[in-house]
Amino acid sequence: MLKYIVRRVLQMIPVFIGVTIILFILRAPGVLPGDPVRMITGERAISEQLRAQIIEKHALDQPLHRQYALYVSNLLRGDLGESYQRGRPVLDIFAEKFPNTLRLALAGILVEIVLGVTAGIISAVRQYSFSDVLVTLSTSVLVSVPVFWLGMLFQIFFGIKLKEWTGGAFYLPISQMSSADFPDWVHLILPAITLASVSTAYVARIMRSQMLEAMGQDYIRTAEAKGLTRRAVTFRHALKNALIPVVTFIGIDFGVMMSGAILTETVFSWPGVGREIFLAVGQRDWPIVMGGVIIIVFLVMIINLIVDLSYAVLDPRIRYGGGAE
Repeated sequence: MLKYIVRRVLQMIPVFIGVTIILFILRAPGVLPGDPVRMITGERAISEQLRAQIIEKHALDQPLHRQYALYVSNLLRGDLGESYQRGRPVLDIFAEKFPNTLRLALAGILVEIVLGVTAGIISAVRQYSFSDVLVTLSTSVLVSVPVFWLGMLFQIFFGIKLKEWTGGAFYLPISQMSSADFPDWVHLILPAITLASVSTAYVARIMRSQMLEAMGQDYIRTAEAKGLTRRAVTFRHALKNALIPVVTFIGIDFGVMMSGAILTETVFSWPGVGREIFLAVGQRDWPIVMGGVIIIVFLVMIINLIVDLSYAVLDPRIRYGGGAE
């Protein structure tokens, strides 16, 4: 197990370096439109002396490879740079926003697990029934619907129309993460469901297919022949083995939610990392964009490692050792 962990950590290093190189090339002068000095100072007129000071401060007069070496050196010390527009350390900005995104992602994962896994199990156990057809149709629709469009539909129906129909007696908040009219957790409902909508459909499909495959295995027929009830066979034997691909998808999807929350956070004005990156792209504030992407990539790699290690817990036949995975 220890050898496997060390090997996986070493594999992360070239991936991480590759991501930083791509991001750094994108922000290099001439690759994307915009003058870096103008991005820092805004539209106000500046003197040549101030311009020279800014260039020297940000090492913009250095060759690209020197700039990259300086950036990596700062990165290893936990310095993600300074925002062009705000003049604040990027790490401080994301330290404020990250808990909000984490809260939304955890709520989305909870929705994904509860609805997706439950729907997949019901669909598999009651194959070809009305429930199975309903789950299949629902997941097909969710997979086809853009997340931002679904979020706006939720806002119109649950935040505007429902308020009109009930005379203001019942509706859900459609923006921000807190208000005087609702508890904070209520503000999570629509963004979390929107964020998890597509993933929930995939989880339900994967769960259904894996359960059907597991229930057709010889060990399931042996368990039934020994007199175990259908419920015991399904939940004690088939479910545990069927969960391995689902856990893989959910684990990876947690990292995806941290980055994919950009659209959801923008639609619902949720003050998180995704919305911060979205605003920074429009303002050409590259230190925030690069810092946000680097944080998300690092989280995804760590989560993937944790998911891989969880295999041994779900399936004792899987062992990491002796050079075999």
